[in-house]
Amino acid sequence: MACFAIKTVSLEDASYPRLLKEIRNPPATLFYRGVLPDPDAVTIAIVGTRKATDEGRIIAKGIAGDLSKKGIIVVSGLALGIDGAAHAGVVASAGVTIAVLANGLNFVYPLSHENLAEKILALGGCLLSEYEPDEPALPYKFLERNRIVAGLSLATVVIEAPKRSGALVTARLAAEEGREVFVAPGGVKNRNYEGSHMLIRNGARLVADASQVLEDLNLLEPGQQTFDFDRDENKIMETLSRTADFLTLDKLSEITHLETNTINQKITFLLLAGFLTEIEGRFQLKRK
Repeated sequence: MACFAIKTVSLEDASYPRLLKEIRNPPATLFYRGVLPDPDAVTIAIVGTRKATDEGRIIAKGIAGDLSKKGIIVVSGLALGIDGAAHAGVVASAGVTIAVLANGLNFVYPLSHENLAEKILALGGCLLSEYEPDEPALPYKFLERNRIVAGLSLATVVIEAPKRSGALVTARLAAEEGREVFVAPGGVKNRNYEGSHMLIRNGARLVADASQVLEDLNLLEPGQQTFDFDRDENKIMETLSRTADFLTLDKLSEITHLETNTINQKITFLLLAGFLTEIEGRFQLKRK
């Protein structure tokens, strides 16, 4: 990885990931190797247990690869099991993926994923961390890392999460930030899915493949997509249609009476779907 120097981006920089800026405690500085994606890139996290079954790895690799083929950047933690399978699925599709590490970027943890990390960088992806380059991977850092995985991502897909799983923490953090959580179901007696099924019971969306994730997020192929606005999206679109001005999030919240988290989520969807224009944190309908 010597040819990919460690660089930094601060919270005040325009290149800092937009979605990550929106969480309650974004890192003040990010260290990265490779190519930092565009701040408004479409990113989806895939997470799950380190002790994954062969079936779980196949599901993770398939969903990640299919999302990548649609131009989505897949985010995960480079851990053993589901994380590694997700990154491998993107690499197999020659796509772009972000690996968020719980240690400094002078080394790869686990060491067995060093070759995978090299492939990620070679394909234009990046390794990212909030820790100084020589900091070791310690248990508490993996939980801190999870907020970055969730914060970078428009949505999080959970595959094989037991009752005690870091993936459940990532899913909770995503939900708390108003992001969508998707879960791939499994056998009712398989302990690797106990946490997954708990998430579904608590309101997460059940999905079987990448197309269902894209459909639920209204991220269909350009030129072929239909967009059925929900009630909140209609409020935002109608409000913006009545003015030629660019409106701030606060102003939109004031006019529509929608919560800030809801406004953030819906604005992100509408931007990614190509209906809005943004200039310095202000929004307007995109004029044809």
